[in-house]
Amino acid sequence: MYGSPGMPLIQPPSEGIPPVPFNLPKNLFRYGEQAIWSTQRFAAATALANTTNRLFTTPLGQQGQGFSSALTLAETSLKEGGRIPAGVAYDVFGLSCHIYQGTSAAETFALPADTAATIGNLVNIINNFVLSWDFTQTTVDISPVHMVGAGGGVFGAVSQNAAGANTGNMNNGTGSVWMYRKHAVALPGNSTFAILLRGGSRAAAVSAGVDVAVKISLLGMYKNIIEIG
Repeated sequence: MYGSPGMPLIQPPSEGIPPVPFNLPKNLFRYGEQAIWSTQRFAAATALANTTNRLFTTPLGQQGQGFSSALTLAETSLKEGGRIPAGVAYDVFGLSCHIYQGTSAAETFALPADTAATIGNLVNIINNFVLSWDFTQTTVDISPVHMVGAGGGVFGAVSQNAAGANTGNMNNGTGSVWMYRKHAVALPGNSTFAILLRGGSRAAAVSAGVDVAVKISLLGMYKNIIEIG
């Protein structure tokens, strides 16, 4: 005999296309990388010392977080304030803090940081603010803003021509340190959370005539299950 019944003489390869079950699956797993973001606005001349500001609490289309008009997609991606959608788990493995400035009249944020006042606003937030998780009854400090991705200090260049006009822009860089590089923060489906942006006692007020916005972005992986049968 050249082998027992049901036992091939040559074993199939250990790697290759996985076997397909005869029965139809009941669930479909969907996953991918996605960012979730939220923005806090500080109006001109706002005092920042010893302040606590909650981000990820105001959803798209509603007014809040320092804005006098409804938040647009540029300010937040949340459809429900402070909550991960039901049925979706989200693992955060990156955190970004972007600081930008604009005019107070129309809440337009398109000003380059090319003057002493606007650069001072940038440096003020980098040096005097920290980020913290807020899980309803538990607060966990993350790090100072200058350690967060898209932070790390002031970068860029500004020049002035003979007429005194400035060109260029200073920003808070791309950062060399990303939080949660090894151990992600898990946000189960329907969980409630917020990010606190807290200013120290030495933080200066926002410069007159200039608004400042701080956008926090969470980079991570979402996972959900779709019932198909």
